[in-house]
Amino acid sequence: MTSQPNRAVVGLISDTHGLLRPSVHPALAGVDLILHAGDVGGDDILMELAMIAPVHAVYGNTDDQHDPNLTNEVVMELAGMTVHVSHGNEVGSPTPERLAAVYGQDILIYGHTHRQLVSRLGHQLIVNPGAAGPQRFKLLPTVARLTIENGAASVETIALD
Repeated sequence: MTSQPNRAVVGLISDTHGLLRPSVHPALAGVDLILHAGDVGGDDILMELAMIAPVHAVYGNTDDQHDPNLTNEVVMELAGMTVHVSHGNEVGSPTPERLAAVYGQDILIYGHTHRQLVSRLGHQLIVNPGAAGPQRFKLLPTVARLTIENGAASVETIALD
């Protein structure tokens, strides 16, 4: 799939903690880009994700902050909308309200809590794709697909096997 100026399909993943389930491949097949919201758990995860699509990743509280493949935050424009990615722990216990108070982009993507969430606050779409790695807190592993088209954004959350 090729990205068009007014359309982008983005794979969202977080909290892999060193485990990339095989079901991530079909869940994110065909995306233009993958954004990883931290707690990656090693460069092997990023290399495998890069087999699906180009990857931008931030470090989480369990990642090596000196890893050259990770950054504190990702800020970009996709299909005419601004996007911010961080792990979320930089605001304490992340909530949509806390993130929106700090970041003004159209779409905010974060991880850390392992809980999938899609929320709208004013003009902002705030997304936690959930944790894709080892199952914790009795939560199902998930990823998400973000579609931006003609100035509108929507999210589909996908449960992993």
